[in-house]
This record gives sequence, structure tokens and C-alpha cells, in this order.
Amino acid sequence: MGTIKTLNKWANAHTYLPLDLLRIALGVFLFIKGISFMSDSAMLMELFKPIQNLAGGMMVIHYVAPAHFIGGILIAFGLLTRWVVIAQLPILIGAIAINFAGEMNTNNLILAIVILLVCGFFLFYGSGKNSLDYYFKMQK
Repeated sequence: MGTIKTLNKWANAHTYLPLDLLRIALGVFLFIKGISFMSDSAMLMELFKPIQNLAGGMMVIHYVAPAHFIGGILIAFGLLTRWVVIAQLPILIGAIAINFAGEMNTNNLILAIVILLVCGFFLFYGSGKNSLDYYFKMQK
């Protein structure tokens, strides 16, 4: 718990508007991806074709869309940012792995790597000063 407080103090002392805009853009991107997966389930099934015969393959398909949808909203507002990013990490690692297990799509691979790196940054940085986490913390 002390590590998280130290990271929060550092992030609040070094908060910048572009980082908040990056967090909001990440949240909006994940939200739109979640909507995309929900509206086009055939495309999602096609993406997961390399792992469909593995145990839990169908469970993964039902995890990805809601995690992106709800996670995107929470990240955009800066609420429970670190927890939501932790929930996104297995999806993003899987998105990178699927490119190597199935048909290689360079654009999807680069996009997944960039989003993974941005999520990794916000895992340590947190949500910053312009967020609901900071607002609720100050209400105590």
C-alpha cells in the first residue's frame, strides 16, 4: 500500500494535461473497441479462431468485449485506473500472442503493442490529478 501512495504522490506532483488527455484517449479507444466487439461478434470469433479449441476459449470471448467497454469508461473518467489496466493486460497480451498464433496482421500487432505500453505507463502513473480518483480522495 505504501508503494501505491508513493506512486500517487509522484504522479500528482508531476501531472500534466497531455497525460490526462492520453488517459482519456486510451479510455475512449477501449470503449469504442468494446462497442465494436459487441456489435460484430463474428469478427471477434474470427480473431479468436486460433484459440477456439482451447479450454476457456468461449469464456475469453465473453470477457474481452465487456472488459474493454466498461474499462474504457472507467479509464476515461480516471476511476480505478490501475485496477482496470490490470484487467486489460491479459487481453492485450493475448492480442499480441494471437498475431503470432494465427494470421499475422502487422497493423493489429503494432496497435496492440502501443496500447499495451500506454496501459503499462498508466499502471505505474495512475490516473493523475484530473480524475475521479483524485476528486474522491480529496473529498475525505
